[in-house]
Amino acid sequence: MPFTQANKADLWLVLVTLLAGISWMFSKEAVLLMPPLLFMALRFSLASMLLALVAHRQLRHLHRQQLWRCVRVGLVFAIAMSCWVMGLAVGSHLGEGAFITSLGVVLVPVIARLVFAEAVPASTWVALPIAAGGLALLSLNGGFRTEPGQLFFVAAAVIFALYFNLNTRAANRGPVRYQGQWTQQEAVPALVLTTIVLGVVGLFTGLLSVLLEPWPMAALQSALPSLIVWVALSAIVGTALRFLIQTHAQSLSLHSHGVVIMVLEPMWTALFAALWFGETMSGWQTAGCALIFCSLLVNRWRALRRLLKGRRSTTGR
Repeated sequence: MPFTQANKADLWLVLVTLLAGISWMFSKEAVLLMPPLLFMALRFSLASMLLALVAHRQLRHLHRQQLWRCVRVGLVFAIAMSCWVMGLAVGSHLGEGAFITSLGVVLVPVIARLVFAEAVPASTWVALPIAAGGLALLSLNGGFRTEPGQLFFVAAAVIFALYFNLNTRAANRGPVRYQGQWTQQEAVPALVLTTIVLGVVGLFTGLLSVLLEPWPMAALQSALPSLIVWVALSAIVGTALRFLIQTHAQSLSLHSHGVVIMVLEPMWTALFAALWFGETMSGWQTAGCALIFCSLLVNRWRALRRLLKGRRSTTGR
């Protein structure tokens, strides 16, 4: 079978999920040594500056309305990432957190319905109770209880769903209501959008860190060599490189490939957490994560079916 553009896109997106999974390890190592919001500020500011070196020509041609859309997306993403990193800092299980956060994919059409009055696919209504069952099983681990880390990850998933909707609209050309009138908005280039969004996250989390977090300078100085390594890896590998590869991969093939492959991220995270930190899952946690993973597949069933049909037609079966 010839190696097509779609095959290349699939392989690049698998690499994206690997980078996303390993980034959880880098981030966890960092928040063990420094305030979590300060870490996010450094990570995303550095990543934004790296991408700006590539996108600087496009950034000069950005219109004011496009800039505002990027900032709005960035603010929503910043709130989601703040919840996520707090869940990472206070949570006790990375693999579990990755599966909970992935629920944002299931909630995307629900948020689109509530905010933008879009129709919700039937698969979403099937996926939601499955996902809820998975969350219930995670809460039943060791008796019915809900950990603060789980609540932060759930909040992050909901806000990520809003971010995905806003990000899609900012990156695509289409009609929008602006100052009481419908206008045709110009699409924001993906690289420019990502650069500004990451920069906004860096500024927002930096401000929150200054207002809410103590900075133990003596401890930070003693851990400085390790901090430099984890922040650099998170910014370069887990953020800048990951988004660049994802943008390139999505330019090679249909979006349907990506939405199926990206559900691998929590699987990689759980595997890396087991190898890196020696994490194990109880029976309740395994069942809960399995249900959440099933809900992701059900939610993306239409794209998965197209993908399977495309593979069969390519192979001539």
